[in-house]
Parts: sequence; C-alpha cells; structure tokens
Amino acid sequence: MMIALQAATPQLPRTKAVADQVVAVGETDSTNALAARMIGDGSLTLPERKGGTLAVGVVVTDWQSAGRGRNGHTWISQPGCCSTMSYAVRIPRAIATDESVNGWLQMIAGLVTLDALNGMIKEYGAAPNKQDCFLELKWPNDVFCHGLKLGGLLSELVLLPDGEADDDVVVFGVGLNLALGASRLPTPQSTSLQLHVSGLPSFNEMRDAVAEREVEGFRERLAAFIADPHGQAETLREEMKAVCWARGRQIEAHFTDGTTLIGEAIGLNEDASLILRTEDGTDHTVRTADVGVL
Repeated sequence: MMIALQAATPQLPRTKAVADQVVAVGETDSTNALAARMIGDGSLTLPERKGGTLAVGVVVTDWQSAGRGRNGHTWISQPGCCSTMSYAVRIPRAIATDESVNGWLQMIAGLVTLDALNGMIKEYGAAPNKQDCFLELKWPNDVFCHGLKLGGLLSELVLLPDGEADDDVVVFGVGLNLALGASRLPTPQSTSLQLHVSGLPSFNEMRDAVAEREVEGFRERLAAFIADPHGQAETLREEMKAVCWARGRQIEAHFTDGTTLIGEAIGLNEDASLILRTEDGTDHTVRTADVGVL
C-alpha cells in the first residue's frame, strides 16, 4: 500500500545564511511562477550588484501542484522526497537577452547543480554504489545518472517592476529527486539520488546542503560570466565536454514542430547550442529540442 506524503514548509537554515532572501511555502503551483509573481509585486527583492557581488533569492516548496519543465512538459515531484526550488538572480539585460551568449545561462545552472550535488555527497562521506556512477548533464536541461533523469532545470526571464532598470531577473528552477524510492519514480526513465549513492543524510539535510551550494555557485559563476561572457563561454564549453551526457552518442532530436533529426552529438557551439552530425557528415545546429539516445 502506498502511503500519501504530506507537504510541510521547508526549513533551510544553511541556505538562509547565504541567500539574500528565502521564501519557503508548503505548497504552491510552481516555484518559478511564484518567484515571478513575487518579483512583479516587489515582495521578492534583489539589490543591485555591489562590488561584483550578485544577490540571489530562493523560492522553495515541498510540493508543486503545477510543476513545469521545458517546452510545456510537466515536472512531477513528491513531498519529502524531491527538492523543488527556484533561484532568482539579477543580471544585466544586455547579457540576458544576447543570443550569442545567453544559452550558457542554462549550462551554468546545470554545472552549478552538479557541483552542489557532488559537494554534498563529499561533505557527508557518502559513496556511489558503483564505480561508474557519476552525474552528467543531458543537454540542455536535465541531470542524468546512469542514463536516467535525476533532475530537471528550467530558466526563465522575468522583468523587474521598474521598467527603466538595465537589469532583468533570471529565475532558475531546479527539481531534484533526492530521496525518492524506486516504487515512487514517475517514469521508467527517471531515477533518484538515493538509489545510486549510499550513506546520504536525511532528505531535509540533503535539500538544505545542496541549496546552500547552489546559491553560492550561482553567485560565483554568474559574476564571472557577467564580467567576461565570451571568455567564460569558451571556458564553459571546455568544462561541458566532461559532463555532457549526449556528447559522442547517437541521438534523436525532437523539435516543437513535430520533426526529428538523428545523428551523433559532437559537442556544443560557441552559443551553447548542440552540434548534431547526421549520417551524411553534415553538422546541424540544435537550439531548442528534446534529445533522446538511440
């Protein structure tokens, strides 16, 4: 018999110590949507950059009634098992809207999340169940482990109430299956951290430790990106080579217009788009698609 899990207001003492503002609720429709509403009405405030330091706000819930993913997909989570958070960061509009570099914002979110998960695992002395168990990113927005989806990311641009400001807010939604049992996985293609790593702390400790690192990671990585977006893009491109799950695999890209493209994922372009090489040797640029392995 499956027992219904009850939502509770998250307690995040470590995250509160490093974030500029933390909004915690037991239930909401979507943390990204709640963050956008609160930015719009001024109840979630992000001060301007001072000395290169970025403000980071956090919106967290134990259960989302309408969790969202990319391209209209639904993100399913369960209270007490899945971390559902949004991180709001104020960055220059010139960078947020520059298509030659803004694709890297999503990649930064993925790298920050991998750093946070791996850092938490190391802190608590936990260990993978298998030697080849490591975390990767499936372009453009999924956290993978052993070819299964452990988490998802959704980046959205939100305008500040002051229309004359030179900044916008990027809200990074991060959903992670941390302590979800095998019988509760939403799909056969999904997984949970506790199924691959032994010696983990309680869910509440994990969620807080990961979120603390996410705040610090977004602050550090985005400050460096703002200071030198094109230089950082090249650095990030090299870093992604080691953790890009799709790279070197035969994949099928599904586009929003219903078409598909099959080929080998070669790597990333300078703007963070995916390079897909078809059987005839032609390289194609993939900017928006769902990617699956063949």
